[in-house]
Amino acid sequence: MVDSTGFLKFDRQMPPRRPVELRLLDWKEVYLTRETGEDAVFPVQAVREQAARCMDCGIPFCHHGCPLGNLIPEWNDLARRDDWQEAIERLHATNNFPEFTGKLCPAPCESACVLNLENAPVTIKQIEWEIIDQAFINGWVTPQPPAELTGRKVAVIGSGPAGLAAAQQLTRAGHEVTVYERDDRVGGLLRYGIPEFKMEKRHLDRRLDQMRAEGTRFVTDADVGGTGEGAVTTEALRAEYDAVVLAIGTPVARDLPLPGRDLDGVHFAMEYLPFGNREALGELDDPPLSAEGKHVVIIGGGDTGADCLGTAHRQGAASVAQLDYKPAPTGTRPQDNPWPTYEMILRVSPAHEEGGERLFAVNTEAFLGDPEGRVRAIEVVEIEVVDGTRQPKPGSTRELPADLVLLALGYTGPQTTGLVEELGCGVDERGRVSRDAEYMSSVPGVFVAGDMGRGQSLIVWAIAEGRAAAGAVDNWLTGNSMLPRPVTPDAVPLR
Repeated sequence: MVDSTGFLKFDRQMPPRRPVELRLLDWKEVYLTRETGEDAVFPVQAVREQAARCMDCGIPFCHHGCPLGNLIPEWNDLARRDDWQEAIERLHATNNFPEFTGKLCPAPCESACVLNLENAPVTIKQIEWEIIDQAFINGWVTPQPPAELTGRKVAVIGSGPAGLAAAQQLTRAGHEVTVYERDDRVGGLLRYGIPEFKMEKRHLDRRLDQMRAEGTRFVTDADVGGTGEGAVTTEALRAEYDAVVLAIGTPVARDLPLPGRDLDGVHFAMEYLPFGNREALGELDDPPLSAEGKHVVIIGGGDTGADCLGTAHRQGAASVAQLDYKPAPTGTRPQDNPWPTYEMILRVSPAHEEGGERLFAVNTEAFLGDPEGRVRAIEVVEIEVVDGTRQPKPGSTRELPADLVLLALGYTGPQTTGLVEELGCGVDERGRVSRDAEYMSSVPGVFVAGDMGRGQSLIVWAIAEGRAAAGAVDNWLTGNSMLPRPVTPDAVPLR
């Protein structure tokens, strides 16, 4: 039985972050870990107390917040009782990569926690993180190769969380799986999009080692559907494989076509972040795109913008400003955003703690250049709401100095030219690759998982989609499947 009074005895508590002045000197994760002294300041017993706060509600609303269907009250209680081995069994039953979600997911499960009615939800992410940490420390994460092979071959295109989840599930079901990645290393955005200070890539690499030991094959520098060096033609792909899973995400960034957009120094966030990651990983000493000594302006108030912010700090930017066209959220839930939906409140990421200016309700009007064609500033105007409409505030136009402008405005959809076009897959009105209730595209045997079918979403949804698409592929290949399908293609987050 759970500790039914744990939430009364223990306050919500998170492990401390490394001091700002220290973490800006390197690219290591911002939270204290065992490698940097976590046991001394936030021991396992403290995590067990946090797990004891879970009430094992009659209706576990945390399940409604999580598309994976994580057995949260179960593994919370196992953690409370110090049964970490059974806890990781429960956690792995629904989530292939809890170390990824434990570090990167914004935790809609915590928003849906009943204790969040008092703004003090169970620290679900941190308990999940501790469970997988204990599992790796104790050697409980081992390869799970299939007992027998089916003789069927599957190609997975893209090695982000959706592709990796689909690949691991299908490999364990006995299929021969090859994952194609067009970059030089496996991981997709997990590798070069997520900064090292949010998740060190050793966590990714040890999971890839497990997958290789299970039998999954990885091919990098693979231009599937292309024509250049390393190209894999769609004809060769369909001839070699019985099924194909497309999981290439939504890499087409949203642009900001304003006067001066073509100036040197105006870049998409995903042009900038991979260089920062390569610098952090020791692959580049002098990245061709760096914030060092520059006045940086980041346009976009989301997580990608915060990733750019933290990266610019570590590169030694002269100043950093992050712009958001929306008004600043309050610290409490708005009335039209009730529990158990994901609360739209002001969030302060570790990158925001590290410095920089955060500007809300401002709109960019133009990029301003110098005589050499380089950006020198941006023109912005403050926005106010008048009679329910957003309007420029008179007299508020000003310039912000900018040697480097980063556009972090989200993504418009998948790349539909090349591979998708050559395969003949249909595309819907929002630019996503069309699919049916079985995750299959308009082309028989070609399945779609993750953001390219759903649209830009969270890592937890990508893993859920990868698992579900794997179940659909397995069923199509064999006529029967025991693989779980946590979400349907048309499922949406709790709103």
